[in-house]
Amino acid sequence: MKNTPVNHQIVKEVIDKYGLPDFGKATIREVVAISTELEKETNTEFIHMEMGVPGLKPAQVGIDAEIEALHNGVASIYPNINGIPEVKQEAARFIKAFINIDVSPEGCVPVTGSMQGTYASFLVSGQCTPGKDTILFIDPGFPVQKQQLAVIGGKYESFDVYEYRGEKLQAELEKFLSKGNIAAMIYSNPNNPAWFCLTEQELQIIGEMANTYDVIVIEDLAYFAMDFRKDLATPFKAPFQASVARYTDNYILQISGSKAFSYAGQRIGVTVISDKLYHRSYPGLTKRYGGGTFGSVYIHRVLYALSSGTSHSAQHALAAMFKAASDGTFDFISEVKEYGRRAQRLKKIFTDYGFTIVYDHDLDEPIADGFYFTIAYPGMSGGQLMEELIYYGISAISLSTTGSNQQGLRACTSFIKEHQYDLLEERLRIFRQNNS
Repeated sequence: MKNTPVNHQIVKEVIDKYGLPDFGKATIREVVAISTELEKETNTEFIHMEMGVPGLKPAQVGIDAEIEALHNGVASIYPNINGIPEVKQEAARFIKAFINIDVSPEGCVPVTGSMQGTYASFLVSGQCTPGKDTILFIDPGFPVQKQQLAVIGGKYESFDVYEYRGEKLQAELEKFLSKGNIAAMIYSNPNNPAWFCLTEQELQIIGEMANTYDVIVIEDLAYFAMDFRKDLATPFKAPFQASVARYTDNYILQISGSKAFSYAGQRIGVTVISDKLYHRSYPGLTKRYGGGTFGSVYIHRVLYALSSGTSHSAQHALAAMFKAASDGTFDFISEVKEYGRRAQRLKKIFTDYGFTIVYDHDLDEPIADGFYFTIAYPGMSGGQLMEELIYYGISAISLSTTGSNQQGLRACTSFIKEHQYDLLEERLRIFRQNNS
């Protein structure tokens, strides 16, 4: 038995207790539960890289605005289901400032985090047109979004975009969209878990294909403006956050307060529906609800049924953060660049000890350093590596759970503490000795 930092027998017992047929397919929450339990049982500090939770202080401008709203009594009042006017107006202005896209405040809808935004988007998109009942995932992606479809009994198809970057993307999309069953397609940009960023050429292909086949594009911008290779920090000035919204009117954007503003605990974000899509009627929606446009069904039927709106005070916080960012008084991007600095250090340590970066390029450009990165080790599958690293007090998730066909792990930088760089190096030294 190998000499590992975490007791081998205890690790086996804890993992076995969870009854997982394949540890490599464990969910993020299961990996968190196992690593946390082992941390307590063995009194060994774990390096947690499994959970994409912000690790920075929340934006003060949001806290101040939310406290003021609470003092003003909003906690006793249901918010308007459409969202408070301030957050809708400032969301539209923020989108103009950092994406350079015009959208009406009407289509900027506060949601209980992007998780609820995508859930509602899946529901409505799949009901619009008879026969179009399937979501296409441009993977790798956020595993829980497929779980959302499992909960509602929705259908999905997917492909790993790793081999289909650039011009190759068009033929691969055509293969799926030409069948006529795709209601919407979804991807994240920057990508969770691989951190690549789709190029303007690729977004144009997606947008044009959406127009050709009348498919809705759900663009998950959870890591808004976090491509640190570009200076995206100045409002109303290029370069801007890349978006499919430049190439189609069939779009829904998900903008989260969690990562960019480190405001995850209040579960706040906005779903942004294009003006054209917001006011469009669909036969499936008319049959199911007796009328209504995409936007009105999204808000007054689906969101109302799901949660009857989102936190009143958190909407005031998000409005204040959007306003300060657009005013240029709150440089949210400089705050989150810390994730990029962490990724640079962590990637060097892993590669120094024989690991490789799985998704290492955006076409011909090296990938950015950011919230996530991907690692592999020669001779090990993603599941094997995931389980092996648990014995060294390092927890991450397998890429197989994200829809990737590549062997490796997703590692998140958000929970890394300053003293853990040396700890990681010490443990990987033992790992290499045991696996050389």
